[in-house]
Amino acid sequence: MANLKLYMTPGSCSTGIHILMEELELIFEAHIVNLPAGDQYKPDYMAINPKSTIPTLVTKEGTAITEFSAIAYWLARTYPKAQLMPGDIEGDTLVLETMNYVVNTLHMQGFTRIFTTDNYAFNEADVDRVKAQGDIIVKKGFALINKQLEGKSFISNKFSIADAALFYCEFWAVRIGIHLPDNCLAHYHTILKRPAAIQVLKEEGYSSLFQ
Repeated sequence: MANLKLYMTPGSCSTGIHILMEELELIFEAHIVNLPAGDQYKPDYMAINPKSTIPTLVTKEGTAITEFSAIAYWLARTYPKAQLMPGDIEGDTLVLETMNYVVNTLHMQGFTRIFTTDNYAFNEADVDRVKAQGDIIVKKGFALINKQLEGKSFISNKFSIADAALFYCEFWAVRIGIHLPDNCLAHYHTILKRPAAIQVLKEEGYSSLFQ
């Protein structure tokens, strides 16, 4: 069967999945989906992922997995030796809880209002209000996670799928000038120093971060 195939957009949430796959040292085909150009709505991509979202991971058996959390969980369970989840019920629950909060709240409720304001603002007068609402959601989310990271380098006892999710949101915050609280900023720099993250960000066009 064919190798794993990752359908991704550089600098998006798929960067987190890309990092996880590099952490696992997997051999896979990377397929770029140009979101601004509308590639996600093209028939060939919609045949793979009718949701028109990224990322999508196609397994060696041909199964298409969508949604960041589902793909991350699949990777952790398929390659357990890498310990991308702690392995005990308390640790796994913490990782899943945090990952889902990051994806569903920081990303889907906060950053989407900042990046895709037109999807929420029905007229020009609503634009600033929608962006401000997104900013509030994001900052509140980082404040909550900042407390969770107190005295820790990672969400759990070591790098996990939740850290990959948190990193891509921290990456977005840094890119657009949103202040990260101290523990989140330290977490961002910790992940940024990992070989897999360095490789992925260079491949995705962010070499300037390491100059």
